[in-house]
Amino acid sequence: MRRPVALAVLTCSLALVASLLATAPGVGAPAGPGRAAAYPALRVTTQVPGLQQPWDVQVLPGPRYLVTERDSRRLLIRFHGRTHRVRFPSGRVWTSGETGLMSVAVDPRFRKNRRIYTCQGATTATGHDVRIVAWRMNARYTAVRRARLLLTGLPASSGRHGGCRLLIARSGALLVGTGDAAVSGNPQNLDSLGGKVLRLNRMTGRPWPGNPFASSSSLRRRYVLNYGHRNVQGLAQRADGTVWSVEHGPDRDDEINLVTSGGNYGWAPGPGYDESVPMTDFGLPGPQVAARWSSGFPTLATSGAAWVHGSRWGSYDGTLAVAALKAGRLMFFRFSANGTFRSMRTPPALTRFGRLRSVTRAPNGDLLVTTANGSGDRVLRVSPR
Repeated sequence: MRRPVALAVLTCSLALVASLLATAPGVGAPAGPGRAAAYPALRVTTQVPGLQQPWDVQVLPGPRYLVTERDSRRLLIRFHGRTHRVRFPSGRVWTSGETGLMSVAVDPRFRKNRRIYTCQGATTATGHDVRIVAWRMNARYTAVRRARLLLTGLPASSGRHGGCRLLIARSGALLVGTGDAAVSGNPQNLDSLGGKVLRLNRMTGRPWPGNPFASSSSLRRRYVLNYGHRNVQGLAQRADGTVWSVEHGPDRDDEINLVTSGGNYGWAPGPGYDESVPMTDFGLPGPQVAARWSSGFPTLATSGAAWVHGSRWGSYDGTLAVAALKAGRLMFFRFSANGTFRSMRTPPALTRFGRLRSVTRAPNGDLLVTTANGSGDRVLRVSPR
């Protein structure tokens, strides 16, 4: 038996109540005179218009906005009010369903090494995979050339559940959130790179030496930081150094998780691909890591995330901003110092732009958010007034 019935009912009920309360207007501020005023009004402006399914956005010097489009496979730069297409081998990117040109990361030493990183679909001799590639940008920001193929073999099937979020942690490691490719055996299989958070050296592509299975004889296992995920869409590092992941549930239980080394997050939809099983199945052998927040029913399709920092954000300071695709909103989650969920707030100003996918913190603390409506998409900039 996968989970005691009473526990399942209680968990779902509590999650549903929390979700309903969390989405009520004004929820998220402790009671007290004038407390609502501590949440500043938010200004939302369009920074990059005229996009088609932008997946991610990062900031380059200038400032320049670096944008990936999933289906068109275009790498774009916005500078001085104009959008330019970067010369990039788009024809080598495989697109299908949820897979294409996805996450992008900028090296912290970009001014010296000009490196950026992409997560993208590719065609192989026997089918397809998802892979991580390092690129070097030219001095004019007009083209990139491949610097190194860092990691291949992230599983791909129809293109469903392709992941794939990149995060360069303050340690310098490159973290990769992956999807399970809708193959039931991948999340629990330590020799598969699917349904995992991976950690590697961003310069060489080798497994990070501090990974929990670093001494394994299996090369793929040495990349695994944790496992048992369905489709990781967000990674963000808090000021205290902890890393958090965000992923899609099937028809219930989107999750926000605290990333732990070697942890099993409990997604095991086999045999077949049975999506009625719990996102965190406590009936599996060994300990499972419970989510720090779960949506209950229905899902919101939580996606990208970034931690909010800065006193000008008022009571939003220290929250986790999470984009939602299906629900079409940006939500601000507050967690305690030990990772306990406290509250969630959805500003009305961020419920008017349709599906939202990625959230990036700009150098000045503003948030950059990509829409994902299929046409007329854009990069939004969110700042406190």
